[in-house]
Formats: sequence, C-alpha cells, structure tokens
Amino acid sequence: MIENSCIYTGKVIHKRFKPKEHSFKYSVFSLLLDLSEIKLINKKIPFFSFNKFNILSFFDKDHGERDGSDLGVWVKKKLKEKGIASENIKIKILCYPRIFGYVFNPLSIFFIYNKIADPIAIFYEVKNTFGEQHTYIFEIKNTNSQIKNDCKKKFFVSPFMDLESKYFFKVILPNDRFSVIIDQRDKEGKLLFASQDGDRHDFTLKNLLFCYLKHPLMSFKVISAIHYEALKLWIKGVKLVKRSIKIKNNSTFEN
Repeated sequence: MIENSCIYTGKVIHKRFKPKEHSFKYSVFSLLLDLSEIKLINKKIPFFSFNKFNILSFFDKDHGERDGSDLGVWVKKKLKEKGIASENIKIKILCYPRIFGYVFNPLSIFFIYNKIADPIAIFYEVKNTFGEQHTYIFEIKNTNSQIKNDCKKKFFVSPFMDLESKYFFKVILPNDRFSVIIDQRDKEGKLLFASQDGDRHDFTLKNLLFCYLKHPLMSFKVISAIHYEALKLWIKGVKLVKRSIKIKNNSTFEN
C-alpha cells in the first residue's frame, strides 16, 4: 500500500503588479512523492514509471543534479553542507509528473523530515524556460504547519523581470491540503504574487487515472501558458530584460 505519497489537485494563480498589471490561473494536479516509495509506486501503478517512459513518469534527472543520479543522495549531501542532520530522514518532493515523456516544473519543492516527522529543511527548486535551475535551501527551525522564508532573487525566471527583488515564501505543509504562496517585491513594493494550492487524494490507480484524464495535456498546457502569457505581456508593451547571469544548475543556502 502506498502510504506516504499522494496526489494534490488545485489551481495555480499568477498576478503581476507592474509595470503592467496582468494575471492568469489554471487547474493542475501535482504528485507528492516519498522518495523511498517511488519504486513501490512503479510496481503498483501500471501507467506510472520511475526513470523510464510511460504515460506518467518521474525521472531523477529532472531534479537535483539533473544527471540521473540518486535524488536522496543529493539531498543528504546538501543537508550535510548546511550542517543539518541527514540520518533517518524522510524526503518528499512536490512536482508535476512527466506526461508522455515531457514535463516543465516551474517550481518543485523538497520537504525533508526527521525520524519523528518534524520538518527540518525545505528546498525550493526553480526552473526557467531556458533550461536553467536554481535551488533555494532553507533550514526549518520550528515545527509549525506553516513555513515562512525569504531571500534575495538570485536567478532569472521571467524575461520581463530583473534580479533586483526579494522572494517571500509561505507554505502550508502538505496534509489534507497544501498551499504555497510566493510574493516577489522590490524596494518600491509588490511585483508578483504566485500561488498553488491543492486538496489531497490517495495515490491509487483510480485517482491517478482520473487526474490524467481530466488533464491529459497538462505538461504541454503549463509550458504553452507560460509562452502565451509572455506574448500578451510583450503586446502590452512590457520590455524584455537582458539576463546578466546565466547558470545551468545552482543552489544556495539561505538564512
């Protein structure tokens, strides 16, 4: 039985405040995968595979080092670099699955728990459409169900925004529901509001099939929506920002 992984169905909302107001929202489903259960899921769900092609799949190479190496090893390495205990931990990742071999995850979140199920760290893995990735790593020093973090933006995501801003993250840890809110602000005020929420469903063949049938082209919808909304911003006259930093894959430890 799949006990520690689940499916979340909900909505993604984006609202830009300047230089032109712009907003959109769409429905999605996400997987919360306990890394220790992925091989079991691979056996239990015939149209879901781990590190091989299927209707739905999860690949190690889409995250972490992005070279196909073990994600658990990568997470533990990062924890050790930060001086966080990495023994007897549970690692979960919230992300979109590949659908027919394709996925674009603007944001994946790693939740790391100790042996008594208290959260000890959170990794915000951010990707852009140029194939680049940056992971913001925070230690969690309280056991509240709501996590708040903030840091300077260190990575170009939108071609319409520069780096001179800060992220403010607010996460309700996955349970019956989950929520992540990101406020992006510069010295003059709000730039962007982004959120994703979801209701929990057991990781069963029936529930996963229902989600897929409801969103059969979700991976393609996500990337298409990003480019379509970018086109609308360009039509509104929002200027492109030249990327001053180009990175393939990076991570930073935040306070």
